[in-house]
Amino acid sequence: MDDEIARALAGDGGFAAAAARAAGRVAAAADREGLIDVALARVDSPLGTLVALGTERGLLMLSYSDESLDARLERVAARVSPRILEAPARLDDTRRELDEYFSGARRSFDLPIDWSLITGYARAVLEATNAIPYGGAMSYGEVSAAAGNPRGARATGNALGSNPIPIVIPCHRVLRSGGAIGGYTGGLDRKRFLLELERRDL
Repeated sequence: MDDEIARALAGDGGFAAAAARAAGRVAAAADREGLIDVALARVDSPLGTLVALGTERGLLMLSYSDESLDARLERVAARVSPRILEAPARLDDTRRELDEYFSGARRSFDLPIDWSLITGYARAVLEATNAIPYGGAMSYGEVSAAAGNPRGARATGNALGSNPIPIVIPCHRVLRSGGAIGGYTGGLDRKRFLLELERRDL
């Protein structure tokens, strides 16, 4: 047994690599059998690793790596399905379009969105936000008006702060009145990076 372990560790890239390959085979088998309701993939980006979750309906969630993934997965399990498994191939389009966006080759996303986690006024806010063009910006008040609640700037801020699909639903394009940068769930450095990325290519 010790020799087998040593061979596994030394001969095939180590235990972690073997475990990753086994996990990949399990995920592929589960996908073939229709046992994955929510697929998970990790996406490298200039802003750090992103975690993408998707269903058959579309992109469900996109998280920065320093956000609480456990809490987000619990939310998905409770509201969508607990059958969540890492299945990167299911999110190839998401990874490709994000790569194109960060390289400056893409100005709008063609990804279908699964709105299951976004309801009520928050959905109206994020649909209005999703219509802000590349390189453009709107104020919280303008987004509130577009969402049907001109005096709802505070509620609009809350909806933007809970956006489960940042970057793709571009809440970084919402600024305070007068052009001040305002807040951002991924942190102000990331918001500035995204705004500068888009303005650089105009």
